This record gives sequence, C-alpha cells and structure tokens, in this order.
Amino acid sequence: MISKYLDNRFISLFLIPFFVGSLSVLSFQPFNLTFVNFFTLPVCFYLIVYIKKKSKSVYRKKPFKKNLFFFGTAFGFGFYLSGLHWVTNSLTFDDSFKILIPFGIILIPLFLSLFFSITTLLIGPLLNLNFKSIILFSASLAFSDYIRNFIFTGFPWNFWCYSLSWATELIQVLNNLGLFAFNLIIITIFMFPAVIFINFNFIQKICTILILILIIIISYIYGNHSINLNKKNLKNIENKFNIKVISPNFKLEYGLDQADVKNRLNKLIRYSEPDKDKKTLYVWPEGVFSGYSFKEIKSLKKDFSENFSKNHFILFGINRKDEKMNGLYNSLIIVDHKMKIIQEYKKQKLVPFGEFLPFENVLRQIGLKKITEGHGSFLSGKKQNNLKFDKLNILPLICYEIIFTNLIQSSSKNTNMIINISEDGWFGDSIGPYQHFSKSIFRAIENNTFLIRSANKGVSAIINNKGEVVKRLNPNEAGYIQLEIPLIENKNKNKNDLIFFILLFTYVFIFYFTKKNNGK
Repeated sequence: MISKYLDNRFISLFLIPFFVGSLSVLSFQPFNLTFVNFFTLPVCFYLIVYIKKKSKSVYRKKPFKKNLFFFGTAFGFGFYLSGLHWVTNSLTFDDSFKILIPFGIILIPLFLSLFFSITTLLIGPLLNLNFKSIILFSASLAFSDYIRNFIFTGFPWNFWCYSLSWATELIQVLNNLGLFAFNLIIITIFMFPAVIFINFNFIQKICTILILILIIIISYIYGNHSINLNKKNLKNIENKFNIKVISPNFKLEYGLDQADVKNRLNKLIRYSEPDKDKKTLYVWPEGVFSGYSFKEIKSLKKDFSENFSKNHFILFGINRKDEKMNGLYNSLIIVDHKMKIIQEYKKQKLVPFGEFLPFENVLRQIGLKKITEGHGSFLSGKKQNNLKFDKLNILPLICYEIIFTNLIQSSSKNTNMIINISEDGWFGDSIGPYQHFSKSIFRAIENNTFLIRSANKGVSAIINNKGEVVKRLNPNEAGYIQLEIPLIENKNKNKNDLIFFILLFTYVFIFYFTKKNNGK
C-alpha cells in the first residue's frame, strides 16, 4: 500500500520530503519537540535510497541525479520555509517593501534549500540501506551545516543540535567538543532509528536502540554532574559585578522626533530604577533610539547626569557616524553618567538586506535599499578587542552575531562576560525571537561564561556558564532583571574545530574502508 504512493513521482520527490522537512521546525524553540528528528532524518535517509533504486525502474524516464536534486530541494524548502517564514515580517514596517513579501517567503527558503539539494545530489548515488551509509549521511549533513556557517557571509541558523537547547544536561559536552563536532554527533544520534530499515537482525536492532538510550543516559548523568559541580564552584567566586538588564518593549517604528526619543529615555530610566550607591552596569537593547546617531542624542546628556551616578555605566546600541568613511556603524557603546563614551564596539556581521544591500550599486538603481531606517548601508566593523573597564572583560555581540560560534572562538581567553543586545521587534509575534534566543544558550556553554541578553520585544535573559537560564523576560514583557554576575576566570573555553574534522575524517574513513572490504 505504501509503495503504491511512493511510486508516485510527485508524492515521493516533492510532497513527502516537503512535509517531512517542514515537520522538523517542531524540534526547535519554542516547540522543543526534539523527538521529531528521530523520525524526520531517518525517513529522509530511507527515501533517498528508495528514490535511487526506483529511478532505475519506475522513474527511469527522468535522469537519476535530477530526482535526487528535486528531493533534496523539496526537503530543504520545507525545512527553511517552516523555520524561517517569520523573516518576512521585517518587510511589513515599510510599505515599499511589502511587495517583496511573497518573494521573500519563497526565494529565501529556496536558496537555502540548495545546501540540502547539493548534499543529496552528491551522496545519494553512494547510499544504500546499511550502516556505513548512515555514517556517510550524518557526516554529509554536518559538513553542509559547517559550510553554511561561512559561505555568503554565513547563516548558521537552526543546526540540528539546536533542537536540544531546552535540555541543558544533554549539551554540556558542547564545551569540550565544539559546536560542529557536537552537531555531527547529534545528527548521528538522530539517525539511530534508521536501523529499522537496514539488514540488521532483530537482536542487532534492539541492541542499537539500547545503545542510543545508554548514550542519552550517560550524557544526562555527565551533564547533571557538571551543572551541580558548577553551582558549588560559583558560590566560591568572590569577584562579581552587578548587572541590570532592561527590556523596554518599545514599538518598532520609523521617524521618531526629539520628543519621542526623550520619552523613550525616560521610560528606560524608569525601568532601570538606578540606585546611586550601587555600582551597576545597565544593559539596554539595540535600537532604543531608533534611527538616531549618538551625536543626535547628545541633548539628553542632562537626563543622564540627573538620574545616574558615577557608580553607573550604561550599555546600549546606537548608530555612530564616521566622518572619514562618510557612513554609519551599528555600534554598541558603554557610557558613564555624563554620557562620555568609555568603550565602543562596531558590529562586524551585518544582516544582508537588513543592514547592508548586497550589490548595492546595482540594486539601488531599481529602488531597493536596506530594510532598516535610512538609505545607505551600514559600515562593517573590523575585528577588535573585548570591551574592558573596571573588572569586566566583555565580548560584545549585536543582534544575530550571537549565532556565529567563530566570534566566540576568536575572542580573548580572558573574557569573563558575553553581552548580546538585539532588536527582535522585527520578527513580530512569531517563533523568530525564540529561535534567536536559543543560540545564546550554546554560546554561554562554549565559552564557559555568563551571557547577558537584552532584547527589545525578544527574550531578555541572564544565562550562566552552563547554559541555564537564571533569570528571563519573555517577548513583549517590559521590565528588568538583575544579578550579581560571577566573573569566571578559568580557561575552559572551546577555541577550535579540530575535533569536528577528526570526526568527519573518521566517518568518511569508516564508509570507504567498509566499502572496500565489502567489495573484496
């Protein structure tokens, strides 16, 4: 009965892979139904092998590799359409962009689906229903994610391992392995149920499932022990700094006048509730003074000095003009109570079309511009040192820079705090802010450092060095959270991808070694 439907080319090449790919979104935040991936990835693997065989009989009228390409495209399109449809919400804030919404919904997932298409096209002819093919399939998906991290400025969104963001006990090995090696292992674990398709006997299949359960139990025990030990160690850290995270829940809008900006500042001050005698770093989100540069808000200097004291430092996002470059940076600055800039960070990873327009000279001729306020693209900041003042050594990350693990890896070994500010109002009441937030949990574990996140209309949180959310404000919730943050000085920070390449080489070696032996 099932084979009857699978022999239908449209169903097997387009409909089923699209549905299975779309189903994967349920494994990520805010749904956290991780078990879905134990179904989607094995089914994807089985169908690739099935299509390979049927291409020589039922689908023989169509080129063999074209079928694999179509299948990979359909799976990838479903995966990215369901997981990234919320991106087009950013096009609703400017009437001139609304016409692009249908194109954004289709073209962005279609382009990203090429990572699945090309992977399926390359490895599909090599796959069969055996264990070594499961190994190759897992390695190929993991390598595809690795490439996606870098190519075309990179977009490492929703790697398969991110579906475990809710299970902090199970992801503690991340600090030892690194993101990409961990992602490879998680894909392999998700593939364990695929043994039901291969020529193992009943006992072998049961043993494989038991191994899967054992791996999960051991990982949980290790993670739970690591978290409990960390709680004891944190109590012994005397070097701390008071941090207050503010989430104002401002409406995302263009064209603010001076009165609007002053009103926003008054709300930020009210939410901050400054205690003049307590040394505190106040963390405000990105975009609180929407469309205004730092020079343009200097008139608010009196409001700062009247409400904050010499014990206070205020961190927030602001546009900074560079006269020499004749452009603006999307910056994160730390000022004192007199609005004197103490430290500044210029965003390095700009959002394509959001903060800069690719092929700007060409696209501007047809009336396109970046989505954020203003016409010209932001300038891209260069690599710079951490922000250092008082006892703090801060790694700053603006908005979606939090998704790039290489920014963590290249940071100073003396980093004792990560601060991420964001404007998640662009995503509306969608799953976007939750997916964005989930990446912060992984960055904290990778760097073994407390991570502070302030997001307007997103999830603001204080996350400890083991990825546990200590305090949190949900999307569209205004207010503040506060904590004396322990400044961890240990050097247990993941810094390279060597383990990933060792594992990748091992997987490929296993595939070709067993293939050679089988041939003999």
